[in-house]
This record gives sequence, structure tokens and C-alpha cells, in this order.
Amino acid sequence: MKRSGAHPTAVIDAGAVIGAGTKVWHFCHVMAGARIGARCVLGQNVFVAGGVSVGAGCRIQNNVSLYDGVTIEDDVFVGPSAVFTNVRTPRAAVSRKDAYATTRVARGSTIGANATIVCGVSIGSYALVGAGAVVTRDVAAHALVTGVPARRTGWVCCCGEVLRRGEARGQWSCAGCARVYVARGTGKSAALRAR
Repeated sequence: MKRSGAHPTAVIDAGAVIGAGTKVWHFCHVMAGARIGARCVLGQNVFVAGGVSVGAGCRIQNNVSLYDGVTIEDDVFVGPSAVFTNVRTPRAAVSRKDAYATTRVARGSTIGANATIVCGVSIGSYALVGAGAVVTRDVAAHALVTGVPARRTGWVCCCGEVLRRGEARGQWSCAGCARVYVARGTGKSAALRAR
């Protein structure tokens, strides 16, 4: 089934919901039951399973597969060849469809190219997962995580700039848009909020 905004080589199954203004590029497959919001772009060779929800304004770059159990909120950027999983202990000979672990990527987040998101985690709003990172646990809102396994290495503004430590204790500021944030807690429990 072809829709306006979809390349002729894209396959959009009957029962998939595609929002207004969404573009679906070469060799994509959107399965029945998938929900894609308005004004999204699905790059070349993107696969979206039937149990997936993608919010409005998202950019899913080339060669990304979104499997059952993945929820992408509004305005999320998923870089080329990023990987999402949905079963923690897969076996080819054992059905694990009843064992899908849900993964949630919150509003405004960025997943870098070639990053791997192991199922069962939540990526907080406006977080940034660096290219090639392997995310094995939840990521706080506004956190910048890098490495294998991914660890917090900084904080990121909702505009995408890496934040700089402010003069006051626990304060972080953005050189790009001048927003100011306050950090609460330390270590894995640290959180950042706009002031």
C-alpha cells in the first residue's frame, strides 16, 4: 500500500498509521499496527514493527530497525544504524515473543549513529546517547552518555548543546541558548532540571 510522502519502494502495510507530512524513504517497511506521528522522516531501509509507536516530528535515519516494545516520543532523533533490541536472552530455536522488554525514548532525545540500546531501558527527555555507545541501563533526562557500556559524561541542554558547569554549586548553563539548569543528587541518581 502506497501513501503520499512514501517512496515507491517503501512498504506500508494496511493498518499502519502514518501521520500527516511524514516522509517514508527507499526500502522502508512499516508493519500493520505501527503508529508514526506527523512530520516524521523515516530514512532509507528503516523497519518499524507493528507494536511500535513513534511520536510527531521524529527523524529516524537510515538502517534503523524499531522492534516490538519500542516507544519513541515526539521530536526524537535516531542516528544512522542505531540498534534497538527487544529480548534480553534471544535464541533462534526458542520463541521469546512473551518476553519482550519495553524500551522508551523520551521527548527530544538524540540517539547517536551506531549506538545500541539494550531493551528494557528508558532514555530520559533531551538526553543524548553518543555515537557507538551501548546503553544497558536507564539514562536520566538531559544526560550525555558515551562509551561501552554507556556512562554519563556530561549534561545536555534541550537545544542540544553540551552544558558547562556554572559558578554556583550544582548549576549548569548553556552557551547556545543561555538556559540554566540545576543538578540534584550525585552519581547514578543525579538529575537535572531547568531553573
